[in-house]
Amino acid sequence: MLGLLTAGASTLYAQQPALDTFRPYDQGGVNVFEPAQTDTVPFDGVKLRWGVGFAQQMQSIKHTNKAAQKLVEGTNQNQLADIGTGFNLATANLNLDAQLADGIRLNLTTYLSSRHHPEAWVKGGYVQVDKLTFLNSAVIDKIMENVMIRAGHMEINYGDAHFRRSDNGNAMYNPFVGNLIMDAFTTEVGGEVYFQKNGFLAMVGLTGGEINPSVVAREDKKPAFLAKVGYDTQVNEDLRLRLTGSLYTVDGTARNTLYGGDRTGSRYYSVMENTANTGFTSGRVNPGLTNKVTSVMINPFVKYNGLEFFGTYETTSGKALAETEDRTWTQTAGEVIYRFLPREQMYLGARYNTLNGTLAPAAGGQEVTIDRVQVGAGWFMTRNILIKGEYVNQQYKGYAENNILHGGEFKGLVFEGVIAF
Repeated sequence: MLGLLTAGASTLYAQQPALDTFRPYDQGGVNVFEPAQTDTVPFDGVKLRWGVGFAQQMQSIKHTNKAAQKLVEGTNQNQLADIGTGFNLATANLNLDAQLADGIRLNLTTYLSSRHHPEAWVKGGYVQVDKLTFLNSAVIDKIMENVMIRAGHMEINYGDAHFRRSDNGNAMYNPFVGNLIMDAFTTEVGGEVYFQKNGFLAMVGLTGGEINPSVVAREDKKPAFLAKVGYDTQVNEDLRLRLTGSLYTVDGTARNTLYGGDRTGSRYYSVMENTANTGFTSGRVNPGLTNKVTSVMINPFVKYNGLEFFGTYETTSGKALAETEDRTWTQTAGEVIYRFLPREQMYLGARYNTLNGTLAPAAGGQEVTIDRVQVGAGWFMTRNILIKGEYVNQQYKGYAENNILHGGEFKGLVFEGVIAF
């Protein structure tokens, strides 16, 4: 599996020291999902590896709506902010990876600059175990040849879309600038156990179900369960096929953030925001299923030479704490990318993304639909420098006249420069 094997050859794409079972932060990490278990780097002591992700955007987007006036102390809350062409505040990540022992690795990621937080803060981290040689058991060593364990306060492995999304300053893996409209990403405290063999993948995980855990006892405090199954194979030199299905479910929590866990902010700055301009998730939709949620995501991936297709079908249902009935949202996305020149140095791509579902009763309870088209291109100047841009058009349908998103649309260009190693 060519895309997976690149994880074991990280010295080709990034600085020393090399680590086993590691996804490079530069171009070598593109189209790598769960990194394949490798045993190519002999352990000769603790190794520490620092890296960064840096992203800077220039945005030229216009937005419009047809919402009725909503006057509060003489100010129309549904009047959109006047936005135009300009640079956004740069975002940056600091990555620390360490080989602690043979088959035991540590990851820690810190957000140095983000749209939502002016201060540096920790995204999360985990310990990854590929070997248990310190137990001196031949049976366990044999089992661990195909088993991997992750534990920590970490980005959970729900679906495959999170492997291709921009994560604050880490935007090397995303062929576009923006993420999906309903963006499944969160960090939770828990553990995941993986089994990989001959292209087959199975994972089960258990977490606390919250991004900000607490020891305070509550009746609605229940753990979250997640699972993934799939198959990933390099059929021949030209063709790679991957198909996975994922599940995430929690039956009670005060504030689940599966669709609101990204505290770094959206890539589309100030779109569909009013003149107060106080939001940081503009352009996204959070269904608000914060108390109870069950989500399923299916992701096909096909790569034939430089041509690739990545798809997402996702359905989620649940409710907030004050709601009495479940609501359902469904998202579909498909993207086609063509990579060309030696080492796939340049690419062209297009993505269509649609989302429909029921708003919370407090937001009107309507059935709404959001459609987005993205057309983009990118150039890997080096393996750790990427320049990309896209045209985006997003439309909102079904929102009530007193909602700022009624008849809403934003469209325009966004350019982004990315450095990662």
